[in-house]
Amino acid sequence: MRHTVLVVDDDPAVLDVVVDMLEELGCEVISAQGGADALDRLEQNEAISILITDINMPGMDGHELAELARRVRPELKVLQLSGREPRRGGLPMIRKPFSFEELADMMHRTTGIC
Repeated sequence: MRHTVLVVDDDPAVLDVVVDMLEELGCEVISAQGGADALDRLEQNEAISILITDINMPGMDGHELAELARRVRPELKVLQLSGREPRRGGLPMIRKPFSFEELADMMHRTTGIC
């Protein structure tokens, strides 16, 4: 069974790399370049079961996005990405830059899928 992952990052180059990695892991991937776009995609697609979001984004940051997304969908699994922000709120986080193997291991450990 393929799982649908929503990836959010304001850097298009990073977004493309993460999307490619997740597709290689066998995930169905939807991307968004910001928090408002991501919330719209969550509302439009009930198949999304995992949210992977950058923390440091203009406007709505990844912490706020995760909080709002889980209000709409409490069962949503969330993984945060950051190159410099501290972990907050008990959500799993992977530090940028990361390798394919590191992402695969984190996905397996935190979501149990892909």
